Amino acid sequence: MNTRNLLPLMLALALAGCTTVGPDYQVPADSVAERQSAQAPFAQAREQVFRQDAVPGRWWRLYNDPALDGLIEKALAANTDLRVASANLERAQAALRETQAQQQPGIGVNASPTFGHVSGLQELQPGIDPPDRWSYSAGASVSYQLDLFGQIRRAVEASTGDAQAAQAAYDATRVTVAAETARAYANICSAGMQLASARHSVQVQKESLDAVSRLQRAGRGTALDVTRARSQLEQLQANLPPFEAQQRTALYRLAALTGQTPAEVSPALLQCAAPPRLAETIPVGDGAALLRRRPDIRQAERALAAATARIGVATADLYPKITLGLSAASGGPATMFGDRGTFSWSVGPLISWTVPNTGAAQARISQAEAGTKAAAARFDATVLNALRETESALVVYARQLDRDASLRAARDQSAEAASQASQLFRYGKTDYLTVLDAERTLAANESALAASQAELSNDQIALFLALGGGWEE
Repeated sequence: MNTRNLLPLMLALALAGCTTVGPDYQVPADSVAERQSAQAPFAQAREQVFRQDAVPGRWWRLYNDPALDGLIEKALAANTDLRVASANLERAQAALRETQAQQQPGIGVNASPTFGHVSGLQELQPGIDPPDRWSYSAGASVSYQLDLFGQIRRAVEASTGDAQAAQAAYDATRVTVAAETARAYANICSAGMQLASARHSVQVQKESLDAVSRLQRAGRGTALDVTRARSQLEQLQANLPPFEAQQRTALYRLAALTGQTPAEVSPALLQCAAPPRLAETIPVGDGAALLRRRPDIRQAERALAAATARIGVATADLYPKITLGLSAASGGPATMFGDRGTFSWSVGPLISWTVPNTGAAQARISQAEAGTKAAAARFDATVLNALRETESALVVYARQLDRDASLRAARDQSAEAASQASQLFRYGKTDYLTVLDAERTLAANESALAASQAELSNDQIALFLALGGGWEE
């Protein structure tokens, strides 16, 4: 080959990779994530029940509950939502490999042996039937697209962003699965605790009914007192079935989260009567750590990066595409296989360019730019939502602690009042209506305290969910 014939090819190769159209991605300077207020300590974390330490990845181990640890590990291994997220990640990673393959030369090979003959007319011998014979044709080709304007590079950037967003989506699913498994377990235990409290109230009322009945038989009470006591007992017994139902529904929800049927989940979990609850202050970190930790923020940011890269993919359609090709072939009668005269080859560029009508390409660029604006808005919305969820969870938990303390004091006071009323009634200093009112107040306060403790456990889990821990391997 003459050296002069190689000059255009060498020039094209030198130009390849020199230009990449479209914007280079960086986190927008005006995004919410870049604001100092978004990275500052949480406003509601000044309470004494929180500390600024880093949030542990496997936060559920802070409860020191082996049963909870085992359930979450089982859920992370068998949950169906995680299987879907894993499949989506595999698909995104495969799409990335497909895009990266465009950066490599393409090789094609073909071979076609045939038996028969052409017509006599084709052989320029009309009226003669040529003899049958074997013939062949074979060839190989190599093609390589010069990425002069970076379209392939931008496509790889976009696919990389998609794969990273899919990874973040998988991580976000892990966070949710871990939190929902802990919540279902806590709900089982909380319902068990409330059920035990309700049964205790029933037992106390049964003892009160027996005492009133004995007093009536001794002539110191009335039938009305017995009727009132029996009515209070029936009312307290009516509180038991809802808690039993809550236990079962939470158990079945836990079964689904861990990939089990309702018949497969262990009924021994129904024996739990104390929800997991931390006795120590909760580590919450700050806004900057939250932005790095929450997978949904990372997912939105990676989606924005992919959308930005697609502007470059669309912009490259305004420019020509050049593909270098090299092909070699051999064909003829089988008896001449390998003869020099059967070979052919060619090399050269294939140039394709749609001009002057660039309206379609401009429209695709506008679509990509609009998609990037939407992705930027979703990124900001995700950050704002993460901060809102965290601050809300912090204040709800802190105020629930205050409420729990007040309810505990009210329960203690009502218990003392009920004891005093019963003692006065036994000494004939008051009627049974006073006793009944005191016992109703005690039962209501005990129920409210049990519900508050259940809510505390739920609020803790909601806070850890908002903080975004649990996806780390």
